[in-house]
Amino acid sequence: MSQYHTVIGLETHAELNTKTKIFCGCKNEFGSKSNTNVCPVCLGLPGALPVLNRSVVEYAVRMGLALNCTINGVSHMDRKNYFYPDLPKAYQISQSFVPICENGFVEFWYDGQVRRVRIERIHIEEDAGKLVHAGDRAEETYIDLNRCGVPLIEIVSKPDLRSSGEAYAYLKTLKAILAYLGICDCQMQEGSIRCDVNVSVNKEGEALGTRCEMKNVNSFSAVSRAIDYESDRQTELLKSGESIHQQTFRWDDIKGKNYLMRSKENADDYRYFPEPDIPSVFISESDINKLAETIPELPNAKMIRYVTEYGLDTKEAEYIAFDQSLSQFFDECINTHKYPAKSYCSWIMGELAKHLNASQKGLSQTRLTSAMLNDLLDAVNSNVISNSAAKSVFEVLLEKGGEVDSIIAELGLAQISDTKTLESIAKQVIDNNEKTVQDYHSGRSNALGFLIGQCMKHSNNKANPVKVKEILLTLLG
Repeated sequence: MSQYHTVIGLETHAELNTKTKIFCGCKNEFGSKSNTNVCPVCLGLPGALPVLNRSVVEYAVRMGLALNCTINGVSHMDRKNYFYPDLPKAYQISQSFVPICENGFVEFWYDGQVRRVRIERIHIEEDAGKLVHAGDRAEETYIDLNRCGVPLIEIVSKPDLRSSGEAYAYLKTLKAILAYLGICDCQMQEGSIRCDVNVSVNKEGEALGTRCEMKNVNSFSAVSRAIDYESDRQTELLKSGESIHQQTFRWDDIKGKNYLMRSKENADDYRYFPEPDIPSVFISESDINKLAETIPELPNAKMIRYVTEYGLDTKEAEYIAFDQSLSQFFDECINTHKYPAKSYCSWIMGELAKHLNASQKGLSQTRLTSAMLNDLLDAVNSNVISNSAAKSVFEVLLEKGGEVDSIIAELGLAQISDTKTLESIAKQVIDNNEKTVQDYHSGRSNALGFLIGQCMKHSNNKANPVKVKEILLTLLG
């Protein structure tokens, strides 16, 4: 085991899905023609004054409440000064000194236990524009300012993460929470969630090492790879007696390596100062309480509950809990108290997941309800239909809905449980398979299975297999 330990902190930027931008009335919309969703405020024209979007504040407060943060009743906007071609004002309106949310935490299930990561702060800010590189050799660069002023929240963690796997689980949890709250569309391919990754390496018992940052890593798997690469890089330097210098890198996920951008900035390099054009942000306690009432049970809490209370394994719990429609369906099933959670989980992870993956649909696009699934389980457990027949009924319920009994009758799937009928089939099978009967009496274990299969075939798979087995055992002696 390596004597060096990796310490990770993440700065996660999430685009908020408000109708308009953070400081103006321009559409907040991805995919529009370049430089069409802009105005004097977006373009940073002289004399254009920003006006803070109330919804942005409310979305940030809701995320803060979801991450157990303290909500500051009074916060302030600040100017972060730096020059970059896609930042026309040469400053970004952000929050430095007093953010909206501070001192929170998020819990999630990882490696067989509940992990807690502290949240240092959540603040609101505007996004910059986008550079578009064109030409065969990217010889020309264009600027699209549609993204200027798109509202962001930045979620800054404490350096509590200790591995790339843990960081991946943390980010998936944040994404699921954002989706549950409905404040971000979470379209990773559109850059809705991006990360700045801070990594340092130290020895057990020593102070934290010098951290290096990787900017704008835009997928969770890339974050994981970038962490492993940077951890290995720093470890090798330390082992060879070299020092780590505070630096900022660009992660190239295609090449799987870092490229130095600059020495790491400190806050004073940005010359933060209070934004003079926007008044302080006041949030009343009553407004905070109203927003708190909109927070549902969150996916991380659901996942922990599914594992600890119902015995689901991690993959099952995550698959269900992180999909809001699936978790609502699962909870509705459990709350009927008819069958164990594992029974419902089996159908969700099996036939339902297979259908959703094949059709590329969500549960809300099917006709299935918890009452229908309970009726189907009733039919199986009372031996009205077999498990294989139940799958056929399930497909109909997903596509069309309806009454389980009616579907069984319409498809002719009712199971044959009449003893006389099954005895007649079993005797016929025994008479027609003398060699297999001899094999059975000789102790060959697969012989009985073959005879049961023949009985099922003769009954068009409608025979009750449990009763068929009992009858065969009796007849074979």
